[in-house]
Amino acid sequence: MAFSKDDVLAALKTIALPDGGDPVSRDFVRALQVDDKSVRFVLEVPAEKAEQMQMVRVAAEKTVAAMAEGRSVSVVMTAHGGTAKASPPDLKIGRHPTPQAAPAKPSGVDRILAIASGKGGVGKSTVSSNLAVALAKEGRRVGLLDADIYGPSQPRMMGVNKRPASPDGKTIIPLKAHGVTMMSIGLMMEDDKAIVWRGPMLMGALQQMLGQVEWGGLDVLIVDLPPGTGDVQLTLCQKSDLTGALVVSTPQDVALLDAKKALDMFRTLNTPVLGLIENMSVFHCPECGYEAHIFGSGGVKAEAERLGLPFLGALPIDLDTRLAGDSGTPIAVGDSPMAEAYGALARRLVAGGMA
Repeated sequence: MAFSKDDVLAALKTIALPDGGDPVSRDFVRALQVDDKSVRFVLEVPAEKAEQMQMVRVAAEKTVAAMAEGRSVSVVMTAHGGTAKASPPDLKIGRHPTPQAAPAKPSGVDRILAIASGKGGVGKSTVSSNLAVALAKEGRRVGLLDADIYGPSQPRMMGVNKRPASPDGKTIIPLKAHGVTMMSIGLMMEDDKAIVWRGPMLMGALQQMLGQVEWGGLDVLIVDLPPGTGDVQLTLCQKSDLTGALVVSTPQDVALLDAKKALDMFRTLNTPVLGLIENMSVFHCPECGYEAHIFGSGGVKAEAERLGLPFLGALPIDLDTRLAGDSGTPIAVGDSPMAEAYGALARRLVAGGMA
């Protein structure tokens, strides 16, 4: 009989947790993937139990490896916080930018990928969070930086609502969710508080989140940019050693007009555009199977061909994707058709050496 997910779950049921039960009965197992070469899953535990659960993660990895028939085993532990928030760190975010001799990467980060769009509402943040999770499921060490200063949405989409720690008032300890290390300005501000900053404050805040966050060793840092072609984009391209940008657009003509401006911005700033992604490409009716091209069809692919840029894929418009983002568990965590679509995109980036 072929080795399967059921075999993995059966093995995990034999591991006793310090406070009773096992990882399966306590519903800690997420994003379980089994193929011919590897076994990958996430243990999602309460934040207050994260330290004592490290031994459980090690035990889970050893137990599954012992019966995985030569497959590599990767177990990532994430901690979900409750609704209570810690005291704000003794660290001020938002300042004038500091002089910098040359573009740089945060220590330990191999690649920085910017996810950009010309206009808002095309699903750029949804693509960013799900792509980060999908890359983590492929075994990559992934960070996610929410650089949309005025409208940070990644805390909600990633299900994180605790403030990062700052032990010395200078460094920031990022949070983890779904196998991804993440940071957002939204985690440093009070809920529903508007950020009313001029350009220099934005630029300084981005510098802080890149340079003062203890990202650790990462294969790739995904940066979710705000829409448009403003100060944040300019700072990222000029101050960081950016690997390249992925531009997200719907097929709609109006969205493509703005996407072209984003492409021209990156060209002006000598930042490589690694490819285009078409989001909300088609709607599949769950009742009858009818396909509706709500925002048009094929516009992004045609633009990529015209510009000689890679077309990285088309992602459908999907109700479950929206519900998953609102609930704090990105659709890519599971194994649905949409999760596989993001998985295919992640594998394409890994195979191309971009992530």
